[in-house]
Amino acid sequence: MATASPCACGAPSPSPRCPLALPLPFAPPPPTVRLAAPPLLTRRLAVSRPRAASASALEALVLESDDEDEDEEAEEAGVGLFQDEAWATAADERDGVRSPELEVFELDELPEKWRRSRIAWLCKELPAYKHSTFTRILNAQRKWINQDDATYITVHCLRIRNNDAAFRVYSWMVRQHWYHFNFALSTKVADCLAREGKVEKCREVFDAMVKQGRVPAESTFHLLVVAYLSMPGGRCLEEACTIYNQMIQMGGYKPRLSLHNSLFRALVSKTGGTAKYNLKQAEFVYHNIVTSNLAVHKDIYVGLIWLHSYQDVIDRDRIKALRDEMKQAGFEESTDVLVSLMRASSKEGDIKETEATWHRLLQSGCELPAQAYICRMELYARTGEPMKSLEMFTEMKSRNIPPNVASYHKIIEIMAKAREIQIAEKLMEEFIESHMKHLMPAFLDLMYLYLDLDMHDKLEQTFTKCLARCRPNRILYTIYLESLVRIGNITKAEEIFGEMHKNGTIGTNTKSCNIMLRGYLSAEDYQKAEGIYDLMCKKKYDVPVDSLEKLQSGLLSSKKVVKPPKPVSMMLDQEQREILIGLLLGGTQIESHPQKGVHTVNFKFQEDSNAHSVLRIHIHERFFEWLPSACRSVNDENEIPYRFSTIPHAQFGFFANQFFLKGQPVLPKLVHRWLSPRVLAYWFMFGGFRLQSGDIVLKVSGGNIDGVERIVNSMQTQSLTCKVKRKGRFFWIGFQGSNADSFWKIIEPYVLDSFASSMVQESHSIGSDDSQGSDTDNEDDVQRHDRE
Repeated sequence: MATASPCACGAPSPSPRCPLALPLPFAPPPPTVRLAAPPLLTRRLAVSRPRAASASALEALVLESDDEDEDEEAEEAGVGLFQDEAWATAADERDGVRSPELEVFELDELPEKWRRSRIAWLCKELPAYKHSTFTRILNAQRKWINQDDATYITVHCLRIRNNDAAFRVYSWMVRQHWYHFNFALSTKVADCLAREGKVEKCREVFDAMVKQGRVPAESTFHLLVVAYLSMPGGRCLEEACTIYNQMIQMGGYKPRLSLHNSLFRALVSKTGGTAKYNLKQAEFVYHNIVTSNLAVHKDIYVGLIWLHSYQDVIDRDRIKALRDEMKQAGFEESTDVLVSLMRASSKEGDIKETEATWHRLLQSGCELPAQAYICRMELYARTGEPMKSLEMFTEMKSRNIPPNVASYHKIIEIMAKAREIQIAEKLMEEFIESHMKHLMPAFLDLMYLYLDLDMHDKLEQTFTKCLARCRPNRILYTIYLESLVRIGNITKAEEIFGEMHKNGTIGTNTKSCNIMLRGYLSAEDYQKAEGIYDLMCKKKYDVPVDSLEKLQSGLLSSKKVVKPPKPVSMMLDQEQREILIGLLLGGTQIESHPQKGVHTVNFKFQEDSNAHSVLRIHIHERFFEWLPSACRSVNDENEIPYRFSTIPHAQFGFFANQFFLKGQPVLPKLVHRWLSPRVLAYWFMFGGFRLQSGDIVLKVSGGNIDGVERIVNSMQTQSLTCKVKRKGRFFWIGFQGSNADSFWKIIEPYVLDSFASSMVQESHSIGSDDSQGSDTDNEDDVQRHDRE
């Protein structure tokens, strides 16, 4: 028996505590280890490090040749702290932790010549084939192949750096009746997949090891965290944190300093409003660095103070403790720290502390940031001196510090709350003329001001201006609806409410329904008021007691009795059913509940996608009555989580039985009968995208070629020609040219407003991870379906 050596870079780094010597994080692929390719019959199988996979363009999913591929643009991450720093990367330490040794036989040790020949033939031929042919060849060897043979083939594929082929052989092997769990092999496969960025496949092997009751090796934890952090846009940050926590709590390992720093940097790399929710995880990373007796980098202290300054409730004691530890470590407080201190003290209205920190900032001689002025504006607004806040804004411009979007938002908000109408309007005009984006918050502040002062004409004018420059949202329409009800224009209010209800991007909620109910009651239109009341009961919206009493008395005067909200059997309506089918085709998951016959739908949307953000709000509103009370209690659409689940209910049982088999997604046999325009639209919005060329691509979650064939045949009945390709574990259906235009005309009435442009801009980030950097295409997997 020979021992397969660990990766060539398997030795630990000689200086794991020096984060400053590391290169730019995550962006570059791991360097290629240059090893001479040994012959097939080798005395030792060394699993070398894989080459970096080149990411193919999404157009390759629907085009016929690889010559037509186009390069994808990497999505930029959110702007936060330490964007240009290179102190926290684990990219060069992907191989810095050891993995268990894997023992495999040598071919010349086998006594049977025929077995040696067959194994050598499989090692030579299998990597050249793709999924379907690959599996057929392996199935044909079932009469003679055993686990040792399959292990040798898997290791050979890893050695020649064909990790996709290795994963296919491994996946096929674990499904055979003779397979016994091999921890070293699973670790080697998972590690190689993680190095190449195949996070979903690596996670599949990782979860299989956990299900076997084994704790994955330290190398697997380390590489999987790095792979998650390397995903563009930071969209796998939550998964990276989960694996990192398991590495410490379940595995008992002590991660390297570079891994701590990499994760911490990712936690503070987004904007403050988003990153503030990462404080608990950031404190956990800091705790692990300290308890492991590792060197704490200066930016760790800076980042923690920065996160604390964005919290709604400021923990002054913790900030003081961090400053003391920073001082003991010999680090000076930088500009970022001083601005964070100003932000924290201004939130509490502490004039003395804020001004003292401001003078320290002046004495430092650094370039004054606009954020420092914003902190002073907020400070004086909290202490009841709004005109002094205006002086701060004027002083900032006099120092040749150009106001940014945040400064305009803050000063307009302050002037609107102070009811300084002329100043607020002048600042708004200046803001618009600056051609900056994100005007919506300032428009909303002005509309609230006009609403409070009963200046309904100006409110309507501002509403019209906002619609011309900004994407409409529910808050904007709700303010205008309130204004119309107050002036008694119920006809116009009814029109606006209907527009909100029909427009999935806007939608209605408890507040808008209560406003409309109050309007109908004030107009003594009790029949329409009863209709709104029935809608609110169905959606489980709260109805104020006074409105209910007015409705009761009004119906009694017309010899009618208002029906109390009676417990009725909850049923999915036709629209909800079609929406759910579309989301399930795109990858939404359904989980079984301990109670037999009851299931839960798990909605998951991508945080880095504006298109998914729009869809998230719409789905939350459309399935409001199916959500638990905690999810229904949000007051602002920005508070809606990107992951939420329905209550357990038997109504979802049919969909679970049709779309899932033993926990794995499948395509129903009758799926071709359910492809209505609305189903296709929600499938497109959740699991598809439109390329800049105009072509449309849909991801098929689960199923086999037979199920996809039924979908394609159904498309043909609507005179739509499409192409199918397989990428990893998913099928992709593509529409090109005139077929894409025809498909768009079918789904356009049901696509949410302002959704199409977002899908084009973010098409490279919507697909599955397996579609990135995957080399699993082959013309054998392409099915062409033409009308001729």
